[in-house]
Parts: sequence; C-alpha cells; structure tokens
Amino acid sequence: MDAVLAPIARYFKFAERGTNIVTESRAGLTTFMVMCYIIFLNGAIIAKPLGLDPVAVAAGTCLIAGLMTIAMGVVANYPFALAAGLGINALVAFTLPAKGFTPAECMGVILIEGFVITILVVAGLREAIMNAVPLVLKKSIGVGIGLFILYIGLVNAGLIVPSNPAMSLAFPTTTAQFVFLLGLAITVALYTLKIRASLIISIIVTTIIALIVGVATVPSNISPTPSFATFNNADWYGVLFGKVSIVVALLTIFAVMLSDFFDTMGTVTGIAAEAGLANEDGSVPGIGRVLFVDSIAAFFGGWMGVSSNTTYIESAAGVADGGKTGFASIITGLLFLVAIFVTPLASVVPFAATGPALVVVGYLMFTQIKGIDVSEIEDGLPALLTIVLMPLTYDITVGIGAGFVSWVFIKILKRKFSEVHWLMYCVAGAFVLYFANAWILTFVK
Repeated sequence: MDAVLAPIARYFKFAERGTNIVTESRAGLTTFMVMCYIIFLNGAIIAKPLGLDPVAVAAGTCLIAGLMTIAMGVVANYPFALAAGLGINALVAFTLPAKGFTPAECMGVILIEGFVITILVVAGLREAIMNAVPLVLKKSIGVGIGLFILYIGLVNAGLIVPSNPAMSLAFPTTTAQFVFLLGLAITVALYTLKIRASLIISIIVTTIIALIVGVATVPSNISPTPSFATFNNADWYGVLFGKVSIVVALLTIFAVMLSDFFDTMGTVTGIAAEAGLANEDGSVPGIGRVLFVDSIAAFFGGWMGVSSNTTYIESAAGVADGGKTGFASIITGLLFLVAIFVTPLASVVPFAATGPALVVVGYLMFTQIKGIDVSEIEDGLPALLTIVLMPLTYDITVGIGAGFVSWVFIKILKRKFSEVHWLMYCVAGAFVLYFANAWILTFVK
C-alpha cells in the first residue's frame, strides 16, 4: 500500500504542504457536497430558455465539472474545483438569445471566448488585461450578476410579475409559489445555521415536498441511462457569420470574457491565501497553470453545451477542511463523474426546489458590494450603473458596458488620464459602438 501512496504523496507534495491523503480526501468530499447543487441548478437556469433537456444538461454539467476538476488537481496541484459558472450561465440563457443568437450560437459564444482566453493565457496576456480593469468595476460586475440571478429566481417563481410600468410583487396563490417560499425558508435557515451542503439539502427536501403536494411528478418514462444530448451542438460559425452583426457578436464575446476573467482571478487569489499557498504579496505560485485549466474548462463547457466552466469559490470549504493539494480536487472530480448516474432524476426536480438556491447564491454574490467605495462619483456612479442595469434590462452586457463607458468618461472629465489604462479607452470605445450598433446599421444598409 505504501508503494502506491508514496508516489502520490511526492507528486502532490503532501509533506511539503503539511497534509496527508486522508485529509485531502475528506476535503475533496467537502467541496463536492457544498457545490453539487449546480448539477440541478444549471439545468434550472439554461434548459428551458434554450430548449435543452434538463437531464442532458445535468449529465454534461457533471462530466465537464468532473474532468476539469481532475485536470486542475493533476496539472496545477491546487485544491480548486470547477463547474458551470453561475452568472455566466444566466448570461447565456437570457442575454444572448435576446440579442438574436440561437441556442447553438449561445454555446458557440462560450466556445469562442474559452478559446480566446486560452490563447491569452498561453501568451501571458490574461493577467495584464485583468489588471487594466479597476477593482471597483470587477466587484460591481459580480454584484450586478448576483442581483440578476436573484431576480431570475423571483421572476421564475412567479413572485415578481410584469406590471405597468415596471414589475410588481405577486401575492402567492398557487401551490408552486408556496412550495418555493417554503423552500426559500428552508434554504435560508440551513445556510444561516451553517449546515454543510445546505443548498443541495434544501433542493432535495423541497423536491420531496413538491412531489408530496403535486407540484412535481416522477415521469413514467424516466430513463436510468444518462443523456449527453447537448454535446457538440455549439455553433461558433453562426456567431461570427450569422444574422447577428459582427460588432454585437464580438462585444458579446468580450462581455462574457470579462465575467470569466474577474470571477476566476478573485476566487483563485482568495482561496490560495486561505490555504496558505499564496506568496506574501498575494500572488499565487504557478497561477499560469491554474488559469490555463480554467480557460480550457470554459471552452469544453461550451462544447458540451452546458455553459462556461470556471473555478468555484465553494472550493474554500474544502480548504477550510484541510485541503492543500490537487489530490482534493481529484476526489471532488471523481465524485462529479459518479454523480452522472443520478442525473436522470433532474427531470423530477422543479424550479420551486432550485429557485431558492438562486436567491441565496444571488445574495452571496451581492456581498462583494462591501468592497466598493461609492463615496466619490468617479467610482460610485459607474458601480451603480453596472449593478442596477443588469437586472433592469435583463442584460449583463449592458451593465458591464455602461460601467466601463461612464468610468472612463468621468476620469476624463476629472483629467485623471494617467489612472486609465490604454486598454480601458479601447474597451470603452468599443462599448460605445456596441450601444450605437442599431443606429449605425441604419446608415450602412
């Protein structure tokens, strides 16, 4: 047995990092338990809007999460787990179709942005681009996406309904609405009491309640075999040469890239520091390998048809349980692969059970607002526009663009030219073209 464990211990540097195989295995299990809610939640977000089979989405989510998390452990030797990114999947499900992209083209956008990010990592440009964007905008994007996800949860639950001139609160009258509220109460209670795996527990409990009261049913034709029907349906060609203008297509790809960029960098830096694996200046040794795996995960997420995969902040749970090496990620990844065999049950889980998790996840993303200084207009107004316009317009790209343009504009007005990286001028100008796209096309037709 020692002959088998010794090479593993040397490869993952157990002694150097002060850990062992038992601790790493437990940490991998912990990470899986706190993030496996995505198996059902990803389908709840993207399946209906894109006309996909939720069972296939769940299976694809498990497959890519498993393979990419194992790759992170083997290649980067960090206890980071990956899965379909919340926020990005909302963008894919709601923002991209509204711009005229077909479901296949929506995944084509993810395919392209994942490929581009991988090239940027190989060229060493990803960190440079991320450093050009001010922290206030990075945090504002996360907060705005959090509000957008929360908003989706409440709208799809039927508690916020269209009204004139805006939206209004709907008093619950249906069984499904009451099940959603009960599920929300269960989710909040479990999370408040710091119950490990609170989100997946709440989804399971609420689904059982939904089955009892008739909100959910077990299909008579449920198959015990996992489905991978979403595989290889991404249409990258239609993104660039389809009916959507090239200006809109390129800026949409760029907006998705921004979401991927900032989410990963903050997550990796924070978790590495918590694990005691970061340098004194906060930098992460070997971050290039981490970013490389994260980038190809975006590409393969699009190829699998389940949206971009990214590094999960929930990895911090495994780190808190002692995880310090990539072996923990291998355990998490293997558990995701095993979970493929329960994905046929995804058709049983109603939105009333997954919606409450969206609300709580939205709150967790919203907590980034504490790091935003809004006392000065040069940061406060761009932050406000970024955060508010995402849910108001049902468009994450609009929020990002408004934040970038207003931030650069105010900096110019205050003659703080040196504080604006040249890339920010380019991006702001590109977003101006994006917003004026429809008007410009009236002159070129």
